[in-house]
Amino acid sequence: MQKLHDSTINHRIPSGDYQLFFKNINTLDEYVNEGLKAEIKRAETKEDFKKALALIEEYVSNFGIKNFYKDTYYIWHLGQLYERFGNMSKAKALYKLVLKHHRGDTKKVLLYYDSLTFLEKDYWVPLEHYYELVDFRKDIDTLYPPHSVLLNMGPEVNSKDADYGPSISADKKLLLFTSRRNKTGIEKKSNEDLFYTECDEAGYFYPAKAFSTINTEYNEGSPCLSKNGERLYFVRCNAPDGNGNCDIYAADKIINELTNEAEWSNVKNLGSRINGRAWDSQPSLSHTEDTLFFASDRLGGFGMSDIWFTYKQKDGQWAIPENLGPIINTRGSEVSPYYHPKYDVLYYSSNGHPLSFGDFDIFKVRRMRGKWEEPRNIGPLVNGKGSEYYFTIDAMSKDLFYARSEQDDILNLDLYSFPLPMEAQPTSYTKLAGTLADSTTNQALKGIVSIIDLDHGIEVAPKFLRPDGSFEFDLINNNRYLIIIKGDDFFSLEEELIIKNDTLIRFVTKIIDIKKPLVLDRIEFENGRAEILEGMNKSLNLVMKFLIDNPTFKLTISGHTDSDGNHSDNMALSQKRADAIKQYLINKGKLESKRIEASGFGDTKPLRIEIKQEDKRINRRVEFEVKKPNDY
Repeated sequence: MQKLHDSTINHRIPSGDYQLFFKNINTLDEYVNEGLKAEIKRAETKEDFKKALALIEEYVSNFGIKNFYKDTYYIWHLGQLYERFGNMSKAKALYKLVLKHHRGDTKKVLLYYDSLTFLEKDYWVPLEHYYELVDFRKDIDTLYPPHSVLLNMGPEVNSKDADYGPSISADKKLLLFTSRRNKTGIEKKSNEDLFYTECDEAGYFYPAKAFSTINTEYNEGSPCLSKNGERLYFVRCNAPDGNGNCDIYAADKIINELTNEAEWSNVKNLGSRINGRAWDSQPSLSHTEDTLFFASDRLGGFGMSDIWFTYKQKDGQWAIPENLGPIINTRGSEVSPYYHPKYDVLYYSSNGHPLSFGDFDIFKVRRMRGKWEEPRNIGPLVNGKGSEYYFTIDAMSKDLFYARSEQDDILNLDLYSFPLPMEAQPTSYTKLAGTLADSTTNQALKGIVSIIDLDHGIEVAPKFLRPDGSFEFDLINNNRYLIIIKGDDFFSLEEELIIKNDTLIRFVTKIIDIKKPLVLDRIEFENGRAEILEGMNKSLNLVMKFLIDNPTFKLTISGHTDSDGNHSDNMALSQKRADAIKQYLINKGKLESKRIEASGFGDTKPLRIEIKQEDKRINRRVEFEVKKPNDY
């Protein structure tokens, strides 16, 4: 019996992001210590690299915000020293920090970083190719992903002008957003205003309405609603009571005594403690509502715009805003923060992180033990070639709502909704890693890895196997998953498992040798009959899925018998058996008949001289021969 694959599972993948603790962020504008610099230089001159490493780490850990673009060299050099002493995880983390903050040409740094991480990066399968595979197998698989990421929310919500900045209420019954559909003045210029749309129990959104008591001749946008729905934070621009060109405001819901209806009132600017002289926008509350995150291009940041935060003090007043630091913010622009309503995970949009899909991509970052971890791109099901701005998720982490533009045109943004993919889930931080190798040569194989979340019936965005045959996914702990690995040179592999903490799995498989016929031992018919038995289904389905996943390949089926009985009857029986298998593959796999050739050879091609019953059993067989396009 041919062993198609074997797998072993281990736990506790060594992992973890290295971070320095930058104690002077929000304390010092710039750290200067000429004496420490001189010590570093002396240690390097004496080639005392261990001492130099300790001194540079001390220097870098004291950086203020300006040091990140003025003294980026020290971050790079610290990484080089860690690499010298074999600590590659720390070295790569520091090189990535250089890519985020160096204001010069980063091409050489990026090339070097890529050379160190090419066996760790994600090789995402292009969506158009992936959905082609899904189409080929959707008739036989019961689980497949949504067919498009471009789920526009339609004319009830979107207009011909830009619609963006979504925020959803805790009960998911109200979606708030910004729109430029209203026109003002003689010239009919677009005016930013706040709108909302109500959602019924079936998930249908009604036509959008304007916030009549909040919208003014000035620009309003970026709404954020408290959990109880009683307080609204938003942004107003170019207003007479503003501190900068855009400020953050708050309003309260009250009951109008005359109409007995709810309306928004008590509109107040949050004041100069929060709002600076520049652009302050896109507020988002933490799930405890004692911290307010927002985007600002105020002076003193790392780049064009940064994510900042303020928190409630004991006296109930908001504290002076602080910068979220160099792990999240970059030399580019970070905008549209959104803090998950249940978990300590922050989402935001950035064009300053390396290895993105488009211009602005959406990232997520988790706060653990008082530190922000390395931000993670939420993947190709959301982030495309254009720009993705803003982001909101319902409290159950079921759906996301975001604004995007295919042509990177901020004046042509629309709101989209999408089932929240695995990469964007706030709890998908448990690693599943693995490798696939040939059982004979132990060489790495090429293929595509798909993961199906069996608990929710969705597929995770697929990836190509890395050059060394490895793969890695971030999944949700304690969920059931089905792993499917397919390739051109082996039958699809499947493994079902429950992820409990970080897991490592190794697959070993046998290459299909197209120069030799393949015999599957499970294909055994009843004596003198040609009906497909239930025990054959698993093996036949492997062949069928291989043909579906490789639509240009063809298959030859050859039926053989032993020498017992009449020669003519054996010829006829072997043909019926080959035809039965062909028909099974065509019917179940929806395959074209011309891709499969079936022939019966009876007892004319024995593999052994029949002395024992075992010899006869081996001669009674069905052979499968795979033919690639260049072979026919």
